[in-house]
Amino acid sequence: MKKLILFPLLLLFVHTISFGKDFSMDKKASKTVVSIKGDKFLINGELTYKGRTWQGHSIEGLLMNSRMVQGVFDDLNPETVDRWKYPDTNKWDADRNTDEFIAAMSDWYAKGLLAFNINFQGGSPEGYSRVQPWENNAFESDGTLRAAFAQRMARIIDKADDLGMVVNLSIFYFGQDERLKDENAVIAAVDNTIAWIQKKGYRNIILEVANESNNKAYQHAIIGQDRIHELISRVKEKAPNLIVSTSFNGNTLPPDKVVAVSDYVLLHGNGVGDPARITEMVAEVRAMPSYRTMPIVFNEDDHFDFDKPSNNFVAAVKAYTSWGYFDFRMKDEDFDNGYQSVPVNWGISSPRKKAFFDKLEEITGGLK
Repeated sequence: MKKLILFPLLLLFVHTISFGKDFSMDKKASKTVVSIKGDKFLINGELTYKGRTWQGHSIEGLLMNSRMVQGVFDDLNPETVDRWKYPDTNKWDADRNTDEFIAAMSDWYAKGLLAFNINFQGGSPEGYSRVQPWENNAFESDGTLRAAFAQRMARIIDKADDLGMVVNLSIFYFGQDERLKDENAVIAAVDNTIAWIQKKGYRNIILEVANESNNKAYQHAIIGQDRIHELISRVKEKAPNLIVSTSFNGNTLPPDKVVAVSDYVLLHGNGVGDPARITEMVAEVRAMPSYRTMPIVFNEDDHFDFDKPSNNFVAAVKAYTSWGYFDFRMKDEDFDNGYQSVPVNWGISSPRKKAFFDKLEEITGGLK
């Protein structure tokens, strides 16, 4: 009789030990915790850029960022993968790309960069593209998260956590969402991303469900402008502590039903040539019926002019809004690829990259 009682107890004990071991291999105590209070971001309970002003404008609570969406890039299409080969090796290497991303992060941080934007479906490796025959996609057709992509992403987020950086993690990108077979797969991809974040124990993430939800290239209606709020609400239901939003095309405001369910507002400054329009966009968001006191973040802007007294970055700062640099290589440019164009030089290497990071350091004072 005693043997019959002890055997199931022993099995229960072994199961408990092995479950605990498996769980601890994934989940860890996060060193960097991002939160929001009113219209300000905090890291580990303290305002970002605490006490910092620039030209009389406070930048406390802002989250300066850069679009670095290709950190886990890979091309699963054998017919197109050779497009991205490194010139020194004549082949593409996804692990090298992530290694070099991680190696550059401390330099970005030292210049004052507190956040970067990265996407499980990347972005156009050509900067802007009409068609996307490549497959840069972290999900199987049913929405299952692919292990290799998740492992590379984990390495980047772990490094950000060590540095004190925030990761603006995006799930979907137009041109790649059609790799998911149907709406149920889209929902599964969201659920699996949330479950992965929770299992890893990350608290330095702000989530962007989709890049530019109103882009007409999206194939699944639930990701589009009219229904993206459903996915945002689903995230909030399943992970109430996860900060979440979505973005829209350049020079476009989100609809009220999206702002109403979001924790912060994402804007894109692409195509905005007059910095005064940046100021106007921010004012228009704050005047929306659904807006309450919450952070406004530009996380993509391809307008530069960092050497001029007026530019989109400066206009955003003066409007008390976080700003994000979008660096891509135009076909006629002869300096190294931008941060979205593959293969990426993740260093502060080109004249334009240096101009951005110098301006960032001037405004933030750097983060030594």
